Amino acid sequence: MRFECSSEVEQKLQMARKNFSYSSTLLIVLLTVGSFFATYNLITMAIHNKMLNSGGLSNDPDFTMPDNMERSTGTKALFHVALTAVAHPYSQWQSRIMYYWYKRMKSMAGSEMGSFTRILHSGQPDNLMDEIPTFVVDPLPDDRGYIVLNRPWAFVQWLKRATIEEEYIMMAEPDHIFINPLPNLARGIVPAGFPFNYILPSEYEEIIRKYFPKENGPITNVDSIGNSPVIIRKDLLEKIAPTWMNVSIRMKDDPEADKAFGWVLEMYAYAVASALHGVKHILREDFMLQPPWDTETGKRFIIHYTFGCDYNMKGELTYGTIGEWRFDKRSYWNVSIPRNLSMPPPGVPESVVTLVKMVNEATANIPNWDIE
Repeated sequence: MRFECSSEVEQKLQMARKNFSYSSTLLIVLLTVGSFFATYNLITMAIHNKMLNSGGLSNDPDFTMPDNMERSTGTKALFHVALTAVAHPYSQWQSRIMYYWYKRMKSMAGSEMGSFTRILHSGQPDNLMDEIPTFVVDPLPDDRGYIVLNRPWAFVQWLKRATIEEEYIMMAEPDHIFINPLPNLARGIVPAGFPFNYILPSEYEEIIRKYFPKENGPITNVDSIGNSPVIIRKDLLEKIAPTWMNVSIRMKDDPEADKAFGWVLEMYAYAVASALHGVKHILREDFMLQPPWDTETGKRFIIHYTFGCDYNMKGELTYGTIGEWRFDKRSYWNVSIPRNLSMPPPGVPESVVTLVKMVNEATANIPNWDIE
């Protein structure tokens, strides 16, 4: 069902776009007041005015990364684990495995994990409500065929409507598996994120400058990150999330940005939104690993199994070609991944072996795994 906007709101949107200036002050104002209110009003009309009235944003003061960011011995700063998901088998089986390993790691020494929420942006409850703590929010009226566009909008709704006890939030995804107890990697106002080698603001400077003008500082102010995994103070995320939402929508509606950024567009949007608010992240390579490219788990905290793992029976990687042995989450789109997956052949890296073992342990111990 398409969403039809009123002529009055459409006129306001057109005026906002025409008056958009590349000065840093007007950029923030329009993104967080004009664009935010216009987009926000459209969405809330479509979902019967469920939430949000107003909420202007202001620039955060500049801050410097401290040389010593260690907290005092014995102090803990719990963070709330939040992942966005949909009511689809592909998202559901990953969320179940992710939640299983969250529970396993939460109480272990060194963990600073607090409560957990699956932010379900399908607009209605699903069959996992009793298994996983879930908060239902509405999808966008039009996600432009890019379901990830719902992620920032989901966080905007959740942050406004939910009661979140922890001071910090970790943004996570269903295809994350906690492999070690995760401490709070943020330090005070400085959030922590994972540096993605395929998020390259400097290589797309001409496009990025449409959303992050030169007046805002060097392109290096835009971190090579996405929104996940990130551990960030709640009050900072409350400021960034509406800007992240609006930048994501504007980028998706920009053919040049959409073509350049593709599936990782909202990751670029989060990086830009953070920079617009003067927020830099501590970049932690030990935050996460991504098989098959990262071959050892070591002391890292999360396995992100977004890439397919294809090998021949000699244990040699055949990436780009379906292997004699393979693990690829996309093979299980409409059904749960089966129990007792076959183990990789000898010679396959330890990270892939660990991934399969952990998936098998979770599916063996989660009740009613085979019931759709």
